[in-house]
Amino acid sequence: MSRFKLIPEVHLVLLRDGKVLMLRRFDTGYEDGKYSLIAGHVDGGETFRSAMAREAQEEAGLEIAPDALRLLLTMHRNWDEERVSLFFGVDAWSGEPVNTEPHKCDDMRWFALMELPQNTVPYVCSALASINDDVAYLEFGWAGD
Repeated sequence: MSRFKLIPEVHLVLLRDGKVLMLRRFDTGYEDGKYSLIAGHVDGGETFRSAMAREAQEEAGLEIAPDALRLLLTMHRNWDEERVSLFFGVDAWSGEPVNTEPHKCDDMRWFALMELPQNTVPYVCSALASINDDVAYLEFGWAGD
């Protein structure tokens, strides 16, 4: 019998002047045409913080020290697959965000945190609202939600 496994992933809540940086997914096969955050899977042999710093570099050209990242929210979600999603914030980074993956993202811009576009990935909307309400743990996509 095989052991149950979760997919670990990280998301960056990058805030500047009350706005959050969002990317519109394009040609990925998952939630295309919807806005999300800088995000990605954790690779084996790396910490969640290291994965978040790597994804920030890969997707937006940002340099972030892993130890500067702070955990904002842990989400256990059951949407397309069962996953554990960690949402991180950071106060300082190096570089100006640029779309370094135009084959996966066709728009990158700042949105007011409480005025997200209607075409935002649903679990990301829930996560950002929970973070705004100082909620540290959230379950999403389970029966009864």
